[in-house]
Amino acid sequence: MVGWAIALHGGAGAIPIDIQDERRIPRETALRHCLDLGVSALKSGKPPLDVVELVVRELENQPDFNAGKGSVLTTQGTVEMEASIMDGKTKRCGAVSGLTTVVNPISLARLVMEKTPHIYLAFHAAEAFARAHGVETAESSHFITPENIARLQQAKEFNRVQLDYTIPTPKESQNYGDSQVGTVGCVAVDSAGNLASATSTGGYVNKMVGRIGDTPLIGAGTYANHLCAVSATGIGEDIIRGTVARDVAALMEYKGLSLTEAAAYVIDQSVPRGSCGLVAVSANGEVTMPFNTIGMFRACATEDGYSEIRIWPNN
Repeated sequence: MVGWAIALHGGAGAIPIDIQDERRIPRETALRHCLDLGVSALKSGKPPLDVVELVVRELENQPDFNAGKGSVLTTQGTVEMEASIMDGKTKRCGAVSGLTTVVNPISLARLVMEKTPHIYLAFHAAEAFARAHGVETAESSHFITPENIARLQQAKEFNRVQLDYTIPTPKESQNYGDSQVGTVGCVAVDSAGNLASATSTGGYVNKMVGRIGDTPLIGAGTYANHLCAVSATGIGEDIIRGTVARDVAALMEYKGLSLTEAAAYVIDQSVPRGSCGLVAVSANGEVTMPFNTIGMFRACATEDGYSEIRIWPNN
């Protein structure tokens, strides 16, 4: 056994190399804070399932990422958040979609896993379940920020659905500024090889009401078993078609590939170029964070003292 390891992401996409410091630094600072939080939890002996929930909750509370407080808006100017969580040892999992008032969707996903016989609850039923269990909720003003209103106006004006880290045209940049927001996720393994994964998002700017992406779909945006834990980010429809998270585990199980080899194959072969990134850890403490986009906000740490926080391939 190599020891514990953790990796997290704040979204992949067309992140410009010359992104302004005021856009980049808060996200890097948030990643560092959340990484430190996860490392401390692992060192204190918390189970990986608790660790990934803790880290993703904190990422959801950061307005600079597209999850929880920072969730982007639908065509109707509303938020519809989604999340999922999975325990590798038991394969127990929970997922939620269509949330409009829940402050931390990832914790509701865990409640679905632990308090119901089901895996997935959505929309009004998920909201009712949250209220019944005393989950923290907030008025829409908590989520509908001026920044996300501007992002929606930008997407509507240019008649497009805006993905994570879409490069704005010069006119868009001039009129609306930052359009860079990304899905969040975390994977962790403890020194006994127990694994867990969690992912949370607000989806796409200007998405159709009712659209569901890869994030809450077990095997697409989130997966964990006895071999690895995976959290994906990028173009949800491509990730769903490629069954990205499950394919990493399948290649390890059925072809005997290492975590790094399996993840690289999926990113190179299973999804179109420019569409996806992922973070993953294996039962023996390996970490990999491949992507085929321009960049991916990401961070990781291992028990042997290694850690990194990066955006682009070689920064």
